[in-house]
Amino acid sequence: MTKLLLLIFILSSSLCNAQTAGPESGSLVVVGGGMQDLTILQRFANLAGGSDAPIVVIPTAGGDNQYDQNWPGLNQFKQAGLTNLTLIHTYDRRKADTDEFAAPIREAQGVWFTGGRQWRLADSYLDTKVHEALIELLERNGVIGGSSAGATILGSYLARGDTSSNTIMMGDHEEGLNFIRNVAIDQHLLRRNRQFDLLEIIEAKPELLGIGIDEDTAIVIRDNQFEVIGKSYVVIYDSERMIDSGGQFYFLEPGDRYNLITREAFRPQQVLQPLERIVEKAWGN
Repeated sequence: MTKLLLLIFILSSSLCNAQTAGPESGSLVVVGGGMQDLTILQRFANLAGGSDAPIVVIPTAGGDNQYDQNWPGLNQFKQAGLTNLTLIHTYDRRKADTDEFAAPIREAQGVWFTGGRQWRLADSYLDTKVHEALIELLERNGVIGGSSAGATILGSYLARGDTSSNTIMMGDHEEGLNFIRNVAIDQHLLRRNRQFDLLEIIEAKPELLGIGIDEDTAIVIRDNQFEVIGKSYVVIYDSERMIDSGGQFYFLEPGDRYNLITREAFRPQQVLQPLERIVEKAWGN
């Protein structure tokens, strides 16, 4: 597949810029960091085809000089039962833009981005053959996951992308890999008291959907919908659709679902109904 695929992907994403959406095929597992719950990685493995599915791990966000197959960060994947792991890493965009470097992704059924600083991932892989190979992975129904910085890079707008500080919400890097269009993703949300930080981005760019994910918690995206899994909460920031009057954001708990196209939240019950109606009933409206 040539760079024509990436060009088509970029043009299509630009035309649909106002529409929040996930990938047309494949799955995403987006984790808020601090991942201790191995069932999240096991869910990722199941989406990839099982514990022996070929998985590529990309630790570039971490900032170490070198990574190899003995990197301790792979231990968590092994503890979750994943047996077929390949690690790839470079800070050199020229290397990332070669068929040889991207080849393991073309053979994989899943790719995982670990944590660190998300701008390192953008500098190394955005608009390269690695990016092309990731698009192809989703097209053949594969799965891409990421935790912390590896979560934020999956969106279109790169929150906390400044090279000088991770406290700057709108910095010198603002473009993610765009696997979820028209979205800004933040992580470590409640654990680091960040629940108000995404408001800066949404106020400046009200067309964006903000998704904040707490630690040990994930959203699993497929067919333009996601399910919340894990131990804590996901927070939704939407300038056009709130589920109570006067609120700036609202919370989703494990088991809740969300439609990216309609921007509706659902809490599973005997009859599936919009979460906003549940809140209205709770307040007696």
